[in-house]
Amino acid sequence: MSNIPEMFGSMVFNDTVMKERLPKDTYKALRKTREQGKPLDSQVANVVANTMKDWAVEKGATHFTHWFQPMTGITAEKHDSFIYPVENGKVIMEFSGKELIKGEPDASSFPSGGLRATFEARGYTAWDPTSNAFIKDGSLCIPTAFCSYGGEALDKKTPLLRSMDAIDKQAMRILKLFGNTEAHRVITTVGPEQEYFLIDKAMYEKRKDLIYTGRTLFGAKPPKGQELEDHYFGVIKPRVSAYMKELDEELWKLGIFAKTKHNEVAPSQHELAPIFTTSNVASDQNQLTMEIMKKVATKHGLTCLLHEKPFAGINGSGKHNNWSVSTDTGVNLLEPGDSPRENAQFLLFLSAIIKAVDEHQDLLRISVASAGNDHRLGANEAPPAIVSMFIGDELSSVLKSIEDGSSYKQQDKVSMTIGSDVLPAFPKDSTDRNRTSPFAFTGNKFEFRMLGSTVSIACANIMLNTIIADALCTFADELEKADDFNAKLAEVIKNTIKDHSRIIFNGNNYSDEWVKEAEKRGLLNLRSTADALPYYISDANIALFEKYSVLTKTEVYSRYEIQLENYCKQIHIEALTMVDMVKKDIIPAACSYMKDISKEAINKKQLCADISCELEESLLKKLSNLSADLYKKTLVLEDSVVPEKEFKDVLEQAKFYRNTVFVQMEETRVVADEIESLVGEKYWPYPTYGDLLFSVV
Repeated sequence: MSNIPEMFGSMVFNDTVMKERLPKDTYKALRKTREQGKPLDSQVANVVANTMKDWAVEKGATHFTHWFQPMTGITAEKHDSFIYPVENGKVIMEFSGKELIKGEPDASSFPSGGLRATFEARGYTAWDPTSNAFIKDGSLCIPTAFCSYGGEALDKKTPLLRSMDAIDKQAMRILKLFGNTEAHRVITTVGPEQEYFLIDKAMYEKRKDLIYTGRTLFGAKPPKGQELEDHYFGVIKPRVSAYMKELDEELWKLGIFAKTKHNEVAPSQHELAPIFTTSNVASDQNQLTMEIMKKVATKHGLTCLLHEKPFAGINGSGKHNNWSVSTDTGVNLLEPGDSPRENAQFLLFLSAIIKAVDEHQDLLRISVASAGNDHRLGANEAPPAIVSMFIGDELSSVLKSIEDGSSYKQQDKVSMTIGSDVLPAFPKDSTDRNRTSPFAFTGNKFEFRMLGSTVSIACANIMLNTIIADALCTFADELEKADDFNAKLAEVIKNTIKDHSRIIFNGNNYSDEWVKEAEKRGLLNLRSTADALPYYISDANIALFEKYSVLTKTEVYSRYEIQLENYCKQIHIEALTMVDMVKKDIIPAACSYMKDISKEAINKKQLCADISCELEESLLKKLSNLSADLYKKTLVLEDSVVPEKEFKDVLEQAKFYRNTVFVQMEETRVVADEIESLVGEKYWPYPTYGDLLFSVV
């Protein structure tokens, strides 16, 4: 086993490396830029760049790249070598401050949602000094923001950084009111848990649907799924364990705090969880984690599936976004303390979050909207599409006492006894957890559980930071002009609880009763991406983003357009893949099987005229009818997407894909899956669900 402390961050140009290698004045200037957002002098940038290059070359790097996160949802990079020509056909290794600070990739081929015309190619990447550079595949990767020639954000990092500034500014106003003079900055932190599937690579390569869409479009239910609940936290299989070991090591080299690994609920499903870090760093690292998960899997003859619902009938994969907010002095502002009822600062921040989540349910739903996640939300594994909050019994009692003006009796810590003297006693938590809640308080943080496994966490955290900044701003405006701070504070907390308690629900979010109850409370139930995204461009939401300089109106519209287009394109690709699979593989397989059954019946009759062929006749009749039905449904599906219909706008197109194309896909699948259950195994053209889910040992 390698020396983990020595390995950790070995491929990262982190604070330790900077302190060791940079001149003292340069190091101090860079720290000031990283911590306070101060501009970096060009001469300082030159020193940093040269030192960074020397370190990278020592580690074997030959190139550098500005590593950024365009609106494709994945990362992008353009590599340039360090070589610079000198006399006599020689080269030297050189890297300037200008190259560190700014890059110029072609912006025309990235999604812009109308911000850019196809012929307008110029775009810029700008170094984000708050996220450490790292070495990957022989290149020095410099985390950057990405913007257009006109300055519009074309990426996910830029608005995330803006939202972090917004919540910092408003939270600091609140802390000053409480007399906090030690903190200089408020930081949001995130720990994103990542779920994923591992399947055999050779089997993956035989499935067109997995290759083209990331999920299985067909697949009959296997004899065994997750019914026995024997996979969750089960013994990790040797092949998977070897994969997880190498994955940990590769992540640790990049300074990613991979902490927890275990089997998840579904067969072949697993989870990795990191330790908390700053929101924009966590976003960068989660993108890296997904990339490395796939790369390491290939080395082990596996394929890592990150789609939200790669298999029907068993749990899909999500990404739990554990969000908290702290000061630069290390104080967690969501820590209730020993007596939450007496912790006014905590109660005010909690009230701000309650207000924000209630008033902006639409934005939180939009932040997790995608064609893939629509399969998962509302199923018996993930929160429903209805946004609500879980805060637990103790906090609920605290808030109820504040709203009613009644006294609150602090609950004593109860010691858990497990019934055996040899087992240790330990204090019982003041409240249980609720794994069905979309947005749950878990002691000193909130767990936003609605994110899909594929998506960047940036969007969810942009929304959270912005809406909570808005609530804190409202509170600060009221409290700053109050004659009696304590009286006004009590009034703000009480009124907020009274006005927004409808968003709090501690029960079973999976139940049908909750759907009805949520409707009575007036909560939104935006079942699909097409239902949710129109709220993005409401006047109120555009005004919110512009107020805190997180997104401009044009940037909001661009994201709205891009998300709708992606939704349509994903379903379009899936529909075409289904048509291809049915016509080229499934129908021929069924026909081949029927041909051999027919031959068997004829041979039997030739051998003995009165022999029974009831089995063959029954099976032939059923398969023939099903195959004809499948072909008809496939033609209808094909007609709905080829050629493409004309729509007045992208929203109308998205609704067509949801209400017509997707429905037809589901109907087509039902018939194909029934055919699979009847056709002999050797005739079926693809690995079955049983093969895919239980082959990795």
